[in-house]
Amino acid sequence: MIELHYFNRRQIPQLISWIESPEFLLQWAGPTFRFPLTEQQIEKYIENANSDRSTSFVYSVLLKETGEVIGHIALTNIDREHKSARVGKVLIGDQRVRGKGIGYLMMKEVLKIAFEQLDLHRVSLGVFDFNTSAIVCYEKAGFKKEGLLRECRKIGNQYWSLWEMSILAYEWQKTYKVLS
Repeated sequence: MIELHYFNRRQIPQLISWIESPEFLLQWAGPTFRFPLTEQQIEKYIENANSDRSTSFVYSVLLKETGEVIGHIALTNIDREHKSARVGKVLIGDQRVRGKGIGYLMMKEVLKIAFEQLDLHRVSLGVFDFNTSAIVCYEKAGFKKEGLLRECRKIGNQYWSLWEMSILAYEWQKTYKVLS
Protein backbone atom coordinates (compact mmCIF):
# COMPACT_ATOMS: atom_id res chain seq x y z
CA MET A 1 0.00 0.00 0.00
CA ILE A 2 2.91 2.39 0.73
CA GLU A 3 6.59 2.74 -0.10
CA LEU A 4 9.34 4.81 1.46
CA HIS A 5 11.56 6.78 -0.92
CA TYR A 6 14.35 9.16 -0.06
CA PHE A 7 12.98 12.66 0.42
CA ASN A 8 14.10 15.02 -2.34
CA ARG A 9 14.17 18.77 -2.75
CA ARG A 10 11.21 18.80 -5.17
CA GLN A 11 9.02 17.76 -2.23
CA ILE A 12 9.98 20.70 0.00
CA PRO A 13 7.01 22.93 -0.96
CA GLN A 14 4.56 20.13 -0.26
CA LEU A 15 6.09 19.41 3.16
CA ILE A 16 5.95 23.10 4.05
CA SER A 17 2.28 23.23 3.01
CA TRP A 18 1.41 20.49 5.52
CA ILE A 19 2.73 22.50 8.50
CA GLU A 20 -0.02 24.93 9.41
CA SER A 21 0.85 26.22 12.89
CA PRO A 22 3.63 26.46 15.47
CA GLU A 23 1.83 23.83 17.55
CA PHE A 24 1.65 21.40 14.64
CA LEU A 25 5.31 22.02 13.80
CA LEU A 26 6.37 21.28 17.39
CA GLN A 27 4.23 18.16 17.48
CA TRP A 28 5.71 16.95 14.18
CA ALA A 29 9.35 17.87 14.58
CA GLY A 30 10.03 18.74 18.19
CA PRO A 31 12.43 21.66 18.56
CA THR A 32 14.24 20.97 15.25
CA PHE A 33 12.54 23.75 13.28
CA ARG A 34 11.04 27.19 13.90
CA PHE A 35 7.69 28.36 12.57
CA PRO A 36 7.14 29.23 9.83
CA LEU A 37 8.94 26.29 8.28
CA THR A 38 11.17 27.42 5.40
CA GLU A 39 13.06 25.84 2.52
CA GLN A 40 16.33 26.80 4.19
CA GLN A 41 15.43 24.89 7.36
CA ILE A 42 14.55 21.79 5.37
CA GLU A 43 17.69 22.10 3.21
CA LYS A 44 19.80 22.09 6.38
CA TYR A 45 17.82 19.10 7.74
CA ILE A 46 18.48 17.00 4.62
CA GLU A 47 21.97 18.23 3.64
CA ASN A 48 23.84 15.21 5.07
CA ALA A 49 21.04 12.65 4.87
CA ASN A 50 20.51 9.60 2.68
CA SER A 51 24.02 8.48 1.86
CA ASP A 52 25.65 5.17 2.79
CA ARG A 53 27.27 6.45 5.98
CA SER A 54 24.68 9.08 6.95
CA THR A 55 23.41 9.29 10.49
CA SER A 56 19.95 10.08 9.14
CA PHE A 57 17.65 8.83 6.45
CA VAL A 58 14.76 11.07 5.47
CA TYR A 59 11.85 9.57 3.57
CA SER A 60 8.75 10.53 1.68
CA VAL A 61 5.83 8.15 2.00
CA LEU A 62 4.19 7.23 -1.31
CA LEU A 63 1.02 5.37 -2.13
CA LYS A 64 2.13 2.41 -4.25
CA GLU A 65 -0.93 2.55 -6.50
CA THR A 66 -0.53 6.18 -7.54
CA GLY A 67 2.99 7.25 -6.58
CA GLU A 68 1.41 10.17 -4.72
CA VAL A 69 3.39 11.54 -1.76
CA ILE A 70 1.19 11.36 1.34
CA GLY A 71 3.62 11.62 4.23
CA HIS A 72 7.06 11.93 5.73
CA ILE A 73 9.20 9.94 8.19
CA ALA A 74 12.85 9.97 9.26
CA LEU A 75 15.30 7.58 10.87
CA THR A 76 17.87 9.77 12.65
CA ASN A 77 20.64 9.66 15.23
CA ILE A 78 21.88 6.45 13.64
CA ASP A 79 24.69 5.13 15.82
CA ARG A 80 26.28 2.18 14.05
CA GLU A 81 28.66 1.41 16.93
CA HIS A 82 25.88 1.07 19.51
CA LYS A 83 23.36 -0.10 16.90
CA SER A 84 20.64 2.41 17.71
CA ALA A 85 18.57 5.08 15.99
CA ARG A 86 15.54 7.28 16.48
CA VAL A 87 12.34 7.55 14.45
CA GLY A 88 11.07 11.07 14.06
CA LYS A 89 9.13 13.55 12.00
CA VAL A 90 6.31 11.07 11.41
CA LEU A 91 3.61 12.80 9.40
CA ILE A 92 0.66 11.73 7.33
CA GLY A 93 0.33 15.02 5.49
CA ASP A 94 -2.52 14.05 3.21
CA GLN A 95 -5.59 14.34 5.44
CA ARG A 96 -7.62 12.11 3.10
CA VAL A 97 -5.65 9.04 4.18
CA ARG A 98 -5.44 9.70 7.92
CA GLY A 99 -7.12 7.15 10.15
CA LYS A 100 -6.61 4.32 7.64
CA GLY A 101 -3.63 2.52 9.16
CA ILE A 102 -1.01 4.36 7.12
CA GLY A 103 0.94 5.35 10.26
CA TYR A 104 1.33 1.71 11.25
CA LEU A 105 2.53 0.81 7.74
CA MET A 106 5.04 3.68 7.87
CA MET A 107 6.40 2.43 11.19
CA LYS A 108 6.60 -1.13 9.90
CA GLU A 109 8.59 -0.01 6.84
CA VAL A 110 11.02 2.22 8.73
CA LEU A 111 11.59 -0.49 11.35
CA LYS A 112 12.24 -2.99 8.59
CA ILE A 113 15.01 -0.69 7.34
CA ALA A 114 16.38 -0.21 10.86
CA PHE A 115 16.43 -3.85 11.90
CA GLU A 116 16.83 -5.75 8.63
CA GLN A 117 18.97 -3.44 6.49
CA LEU A 118 20.96 -1.50 9.09
CA ASP A 119 21.06 -4.39 11.60
CA LEU A 120 20.29 -2.09 14.53
CA HIS A 121 19.48 -3.30 18.05
CA ARG A 122 17.32 -0.43 19.37
CA VAL A 123 15.05 2.21 17.88
CA SER A 124 13.46 4.95 19.97
CA LEU A 125 11.02 7.80 19.47
CA GLY A 126 9.28 10.54 21.39
CA VAL A 127 5.55 11.30 21.25
CA PHE A 128 3.52 13.90 23.11
CA ASP A 129 1.26 12.36 25.72
CA PHE A 130 -1.92 13.82 24.21
CA ASN A 131 -1.29 12.19 20.82
CA THR A 132 -3.19 9.05 21.72
CA SER A 133 -3.69 7.83 18.14
CA ALA A 134 0.09 7.93 17.53
CA ILE A 135 0.77 6.15 20.84
CA VAL A 136 -1.67 3.37 19.89
CA CYS A 137 0.00 3.11 16.47
CA TYR A 138 3.50 2.88 17.95
CA GLU A 139 2.42 0.28 20.51
CA LYS A 140 0.82 -1.77 17.73
CA ALA A 141 4.17 -1.61 15.90
CA GLY A 142 5.86 -3.03 19.03
CA PHE A 143 7.16 0.06 20.82
CA LYS A 144 7.12 0.11 24.62
CA LYS A 145 6.80 3.17 26.83
CA GLU A 146 10.02 3.83 28.73
CA GLY A 147 9.16 7.00 30.61
CA LEU A 148 7.37 10.31 30.57
CA LEU A 149 9.35 13.53 30.23
CA ARG A 150 7.02 15.79 32.14
CA GLU A 151 6.35 19.27 30.73
CA CYS A 152 9.51 19.19 28.62
CA ARG A 153 8.39 21.42 25.71
CA LYS A 154 6.92 24.92 25.94
CA ILE A 155 4.41 26.12 23.39
CA GLY A 156 2.89 29.51 24.07
CA ASN A 157 1.98 29.49 27.75
CA GLN A 158 1.63 25.71 27.96
CA TYR A 159 4.04 22.89 28.65
CA TRP A 160 3.74 19.54 26.88
CA SER A 161 4.84 16.16 28.23
CA LEU A 162 6.54 13.57 26.04
CA TRP A 163 6.55 9.78 26.18
CA GLU A 164 9.86 8.15 25.32
CA MET A 165 9.28 4.80 23.61
CA SER A 166 11.54 2.15 22.11
CA ILE A 167 11.60 -1.22 20.42
CA LEU A 168 14.44 -3.73 20.43
CA ALA A 169 15.46 -6.01 17.57
CA TYR A 170 14.16 -9.19 19.21
CA GLU A 171 10.83 -7.47 19.96
CA TRP A 172 10.60 -6.43 16.29
CA GLN A 173 11.35 -9.99 15.16
CA LYS A 174 8.67 -11.36 17.49
CA THR A 175 6.11 -8.77 16.32
CA TYR A 176 7.05 -9.22 12.66
CA LYS A 177 6.77 -13.03 12.82
CA VAL A 178 3.34 -12.80 14.50
CA LEU A 179 2.08 -10.31 11.90
CA SER A 180 3.57 -12.00 8.82
